[in-house]
Amino acid sequence: MQEDSPVQNETTPDTTQTEPPRRAGRRNRLIVLSAAALVALGLGGIAVATTGNDRPAPTAVSLDAQSRAEAAGRADRSARESSTPVVPSTSPTASPSAASASPTPTKTASAKAKPKPKKTTKPTPAWVDPMPGAAVTSCYGQRWGTLHAGIDLALPSGTPIRAAAAGTVTQAGDASDGYGNSVFIDHGNGYLTHYAHQSRIAVTVGQTVKAGQVIGYEGATGDATGPHLHFEVHQGMWNQIDPAPFMRARGVDLGC
Repeated sequence: MQEDSPVQNETTPDTTQTEPPRRAGRRNRLIVLSAAALVALGLGGIAVATTGNDRPAPTAVSLDAQSRAEAAGRADRSARESSTPVVPSTSPTASPSAASASPTPTKTASAKAKPKPKKTTKPTPAWVDPMPGAAVTSCYGQRWGTLHAGIDLALPSGTPIRAAAAGTVTQAGDASDGYGNSVFIDHGNGYLTHYAHQSRIAVTVGQTVKAGQVIGYEGATGDATGPHLHFEVHQGMWNQIDPAPFMRARGVDLGC
């Protein structure tokens, strides 16, 4: 009886020792598989989350870029539309350079259409004062027992003497008889004018002169006590008449 007990202990399997390791191995495999499944599910979720997050990002960026482009286009159009009407409006209120350029043709055209009259266009009277502004020192009439046949007009020596009317010079030089340097002008109507005592003569015989043209300069040649112009009017040669009424009838007052 004592010998059999050891035999039974060798042949009979010990279930209490083999079964627990198997259960533990199964548990371990289940834990590993569960962990793997959980890891796979986590990665998938991350992938899904990542994929879901990546997709709207370009959409948001593209929508933002499109909205910016549209806003820029609107701003550009508004700037161009606002600047377009400024072009015609600047013509009345343009800068000084532009404003001065537009009225210039108008002024030029108006100047051409209505030219200002020149001073030379004013017609010269047919008869003029031979020495304007001169003082009368002697009139026509008896003087010292003889006839003073003209009017004496005095200004400083060298004052210009002018033709009383248009005509032709018939004499220019010393006229003798105390007249000194004299000029005679035939006016073609039967009357001549005589300018005596000149210091210098400015015309020649046969020259045509106009009313007011300088024919010589005041002096004291011949019988003269001082520089003056002795002015005579002849009705025919050497037929002196009173110059005062003759010139007055022609619009010239010599002061006698």
